[in-house]
Amino acid sequence: MSAPSGETFRERAGVALKDGELRANFRRAMDGLMGKRAAQFADADEWQRLRDLGESIRRRALSKLPDLLEQLEENLTNNGITVHWAETVEDANQIVLGILREKNAKTVVKGKSMVSEEMHLNDFLGRHGIRALEADLGEYIVQMAGETPSHIIMPAIHKNRKQIARLFKDRIDGFTYTEDAKEMTAAARAELRREFYEADAGLSGVNFAVAETGTLCLVENEGNGRMCTTVPPLHIAVTGIDKVVEKLEDVPPLFSLLTRSATGQPVTTYFNMISGPRSATDRDGPEEVHLILLDNGRTRIYADAETRRSLQCIRCGACMNHCPVYTRVGGHAYGGIYPGPIGKILTPQIDGIGQYGDLPSASSLCNACVEVCPVKIPIAQVLVRLRDEAAGHCSRPSVKESGAKKSTVQDMVWSGWKWMHENPGAYKFMSGVLTKTGNLTPAAAPLLKEWTSVRSKPKFAKKTLHQLAKEKGLADE
Repeated sequence: MSAPSGETFRERAGVALKDGELRANFRRAMDGLMGKRAAQFADADEWQRLRDLGESIRRRALSKLPDLLEQLEENLTNNGITVHWAETVEDANQIVLGILREKNAKTVVKGKSMVSEEMHLNDFLGRHGIRALEADLGEYIVQMAGETPSHIIMPAIHKNRKQIARLFKDRIDGFTYTEDAKEMTAAARAELRREFYEADAGLSGVNFAVAETGTLCLVENEGNGRMCTTVPPLHIAVTGIDKVVEKLEDVPPLFSLLTRSATGQPVTTYFNMISGPRSATDRDGPEEVHLILLDNGRTRIYADAETRRSLQCIRCGACMNHCPVYTRVGGHAYGGIYPGPIGKILTPQIDGIGQYGDLPSASSLCNACVEVCPVKIPIAQVLVRLRDEAAGHCSRPSVKESGAKKSTVQDMVWSGWKWMHENPGAYKFMSGVLTKTGNLTPAAAPLLKEWTSVRSKPKFAKKTLHQLAKEKGLADE
């Protein structure tokens, strides 16, 4: 199954909604994830205390971000890690390419990294003759299928066992068709284990970058992150500048919130802490470690106090698992790298309102995402802000391509609506007109077709409230 086609979210969502298998896959997966998360936070008081702590840690780090980035660079450098700064994804890709070419590297094994997806790194390296292989099982599956991740934690969540078994049968030499999850995992492990030993370089993301100690923290379950950061002689880590935390003691609460919110686990199988390349006394590890700190619009997001809250995200995916929109259409319908509620606020800010201005409106503002966010990002509030930005109504515009979705017709309609409700005589007149003519308007009329395409046509009363009050002898005030 490929990603839904279409130019807009509405078109892609329409395709996804007609895919019964896709919807069944998501329904089954989301029910399980929501249940596991709820069990981990059964104590409501503990959840709120930990959540308040997580929010304060992230907000404190963001409030000091420029200074913490300098401290992080200093301590990483002292630890033997080379730090690179990239303003754009093009800059970051060129830095990766330059490091690999300097070492004459032709193959790269990758741990899970959403920032590398943001960079479209695999395609970029492929165009320059370097093979990049995803080592995370979910990423490995979607790469094999020629797709992008549908979820930031579980990239292949949109596929069921039958679909994966057919994919393995077609793409892995010698694979005997089976739907047994253990056998399929073993087949993938056998393929990947050889790649780890033969790869010239390993690449990973970063969950937390600790400024105090110059430590890169990686959270994972499969061991591929540990393999790709220790077996190849060269390790390159890529991360957004927002992933910095101030102190090492800040990591445990965020780690607990991340694992319990993401997969319903008290801890993950592996928690990797990387503070430098292999020393003379180490038995394994890379000979060189590089960190690329990517901006890609984050400085612009950071500059506004309201949109800055978007950068608190720890990439747990809980907002997606509880979103009534995401759980029905899946991640590919969003068209960008980050799907779901967090994608609705990040993608338009990173890539621009012009291309993704419809995402903030793909929400009922039900607040489910806000209620489960472990670091209390006010997603609904930011969505409303981005809607204003898209329509060109923001008093202090700061988002890329602000006003790109401005509609003169809509502005005139809403201005007329406001004027009518501010003038009692006009309101009474228009109400009377609608009682006579409103029901004569066809459902397919230009002003109604968007509404009636998914809802019943509005039915107007025969008499206005003022007329009914007058008949009852009530004062018309």
